[in-house]
Amino acid sequence: EKRGRKRKRVGKEKEEEKKEDTETEEDEEEEKEEEDRKDKNKVNQKDKDKEKDREKEKEREKEKEKEKEKEREKEREKEKERQKEKEKEKEREREKEKEKEKEKEKEKEKEKEKEKEKEKEKEKEKE
Repeated sequence: EKRGRKRKRVGKEKEEEKKEDTETEEDEEEEKEEEDRKDKNKVNQKDKDKEKDREKEKEREKEKEKEKEKEREKEREKEKERQKEKEKEKEREREKEKEKEKEKEKEKEKEKEKEKEKEKEKEKEKE
């Protein structure tokens, strides 16, 4: 009878140990799963952060491109203005040339008038 009780007690102790071992394993497993979840969350957060950084970088690039485009547009406008100025200058030059031509024509006319006058004078003298 004593042996039976002893065996029962030993059996119960072993069962308790098994129970404790099982609970410890379950606890460890839960802890591991929790750690895994935390790690996964960290990785996900890092990925999200990286994605945000990439988006920010894209935005910065877009802004830079916009600025460059504005600069190019300013340059095109300046070039247009320079061309207009050149055209105006050319037009002024043409006007000057026209004026010179007119002056020459006037001079020729005067010369012709003088010649006519001389001819008239000669005619008068002949008479």
